[in-house]
Amino acid sequence: MGSLTYDRVIVEIDDRILAHLQVVIVQKLRRGESFLLSWQDAATAGSGRSSIWLNPAIPLYFKYVGGRASMLNRLWLEDLSLSANSAQGLVIVSEAGSSPATALTARSKNSIDARTTGRTDTALVTST
Repeated sequence: MGSLTYDRVIVEIDDRILAHLQVVIVQKLRRGESFLLSWQDAATAGSGRSSIWLNPAIPLYFKYVGGRASMLNRLWLEDLSLSANSAQGLVIVSEAGSSPATALTARSKNSIDARTTGRTDTALVTST
């Protein structure tokens, strides 16, 4: 399980999904385009929806757990790119297309420090 760190948000994502997201996100940011990245929260996190606004001026960090690069699926990249270019923004879907991707965990950097105080900001999310 890799992670995407953006501003104060860390989202844990499967390495294969993250590799595809990295290609799409970097393409948009290299063009100087800002856009929305959204996912559906899991029931354990209140079944809401979470989004982050990605802007080229804010550093972005991709961390992979596995040592090998994933083989990329051209059709999946096209689906994700179309989503990123829509008014809705980039919505993470499974490789099959319209179903939600695997469970993701999102937390703020502050939640790491909050563990010692007993406060938690960690939420399980599932992308749509």
